[in-house]
Amino acid sequence: MSTPRSPAAVVASHTSDPQPPPGDGERFAAHGIMGLAFDSGHYLALRDMSATSIGPAYRAVWHRDQGGRWSIFTTVAPHLSCPRYFGAAAAHIEQVQSIAVQWTGDHTFEVRMGTRLDWVVSLGATVPTRMMSTMGRAMPAQAWRSEGLLGGMGPMAEATLRSGRIRLHGSTPNGQRFRAAPVQIWRVIGSRAVLDGADLGDPGPLDRQTHLADFWMPQRGIFFVGAFVTAATDPGIVAAVAARAAAEPGPAMDLSARPRGHG
Repeated sequence: MSTPRSPAAVVASHTSDPQPPPGDGERFAAHGIMGLAFDSGHYLALRDMSATSIGPAYRAVWHRDQGGRWSIFTTVAPHLSCPRYFGAAAAHIEQVQSIAVQWTGDHTFEVRMGTRLDWVVSLGATVPTRMMSTMGRAMPAQAWRSEGLLGGMGPMAEATLRSGRIRLHGSTPNGQRFRAAPVQIWRVIGSRAVLDGADLGDPGPLDRQTHLADFWMPQRGIFFVGAFVTAATDPGIVAAVAARAAAEPGPAMDLSARPRGHG
């Protein structure tokens, strides 16, 4: 039996010659942290889109504060990145100069967003993540396009990973239909993050699981390598996101203590 490859090795292979997945719609070769909750009530997610069908590759950090307000930071124009789909659920969207990701070991990496974010992550494989990854690798590309099959995989992943509700297809806050294909996954087994001078605390579930429309954010940290696909975006949505981004530049918010949110 071959030795399972480390997440660093899988990401290196995934990004060596990245191509958007085949098919229709708006398509992304993707990896990152699906989501990670902290016991302080903060929440972070990382999207590393190494190839897209709509524009340049980019990285994005999503942050939910203790009051339940989302911010999305992206390295390219917001209308060509995550706010194109999730901006309606975010209190703030912002293009930043850089989001750097450096692998410091086979299972560890650091995320830095200028001087504003310093985020260290450790990953590990568990019996459930190995099982889901084995199944994901065995599935043909056509299977990942089936909403019926994805609809069945969500509850299976919920029961196996014990990370709360998981949906692999549905609608984004901006209205596009999406399909997520986390072909390989690992558990986040350790993390520390400081954002705008605030230590976000230890990983720990929120009091109530949060979601952005049909996209549910896991209660336990998950790292994924795979793809993301949406239906074509209405030009009016693209224009609205671009106009909003131009109107609200600059740092998002003060991260000093606030009452914990639940949504």
